[in-house]
Amino acid sequence: MDARLKNKVRPGTNMAAMSMEFWRNGPAPGALYSFPGASTSSQKCPAKHTQSPITTGTSVLGMKFDGGVVLAADMLGSYGSMARFRNCSRVMKVNDTTVLGAGGDYADFQFLRDTVEQKVNDDNCMNDGFQMTPKALHSWLTRVMYNRRSKFDPLWNTVVVGGIQNGDPFLGIVDKIGTAYESPTIASGYGAYIALPLLREAYEKNPKMTREETVGLMERCLKVLFYRDARSFNKYQLAVCTAEGSSVEGPFSSQTNWDIATLVKGYE
Repeated sequence: MDARLKNKVRPGTNMAAMSMEFWRNGPAPGALYSFPGASTSSQKCPAKHTQSPITTGTSVLGMKFDGGVVLAADMLGSYGSMARFRNCSRVMKVNDTTVLGAGGDYADFQFLRDTVEQKVNDDNCMNDGFQMTPKALHSWLTRVMYNRRSKFDPLWNTVVVGGIQNGDPFLGIVDKIGTAYESPTIASGYGAYIALPLLREAYEKNPKMTREETVGLMERCLKVLFYRDARSFNKYQLAVCTAEGSSVEGPFSSQTNWDIATLVKGYE
């Protein structure tokens, strides 16, 4: 022991006990110091980035018409509550018989999109005359979503799949835990509360709508969502699939009128 320190220590002091007192609550070798009163949950639990979506997209709409399927989604990527990215395409052409649209975390959608595109490339490389059908993609997505959910690392998306199989229109939806169903009218996100009643009403009145009528109805629903949903945007794309093939159309913008906004009061 240093002679200067030894002169300052009282006679009879246990230096080993003094050393342990100084290191009380200290970290184990290689660990971080635990400050008094601080939460240690981050040291005990793994990081869960996927369960905290950052850039997100809102509603996706889908509807069957006579001879095909139409999907629609706006192009806003919301950074929390900020309308940050205004050119995020959320619909895609999978192949000539299948289209796909997704809401939720945009990074997870990009991962899904890359995976689906790779599956399509693999089919093309096989060159055996087979390609992914909308029902096959819908079924595969249920397994992917449920598998990731079972790992407590879900893909934070709701995916709408549409297309033509055996000459008949197909439309289905899969959420982030693998729950799936098929329906002639589908809406995800906030659109399930506002747009879906409009789609169902129109479909019940006329199940054999034309492509032009369906596209017009989609535009009306997206306009209503733009008025009512703070995470939507007045710029959208359509994905259309018929027996002749599939395509992504747009972007388009709806003609809106905010003159009535000054009359809305009581929500300040």
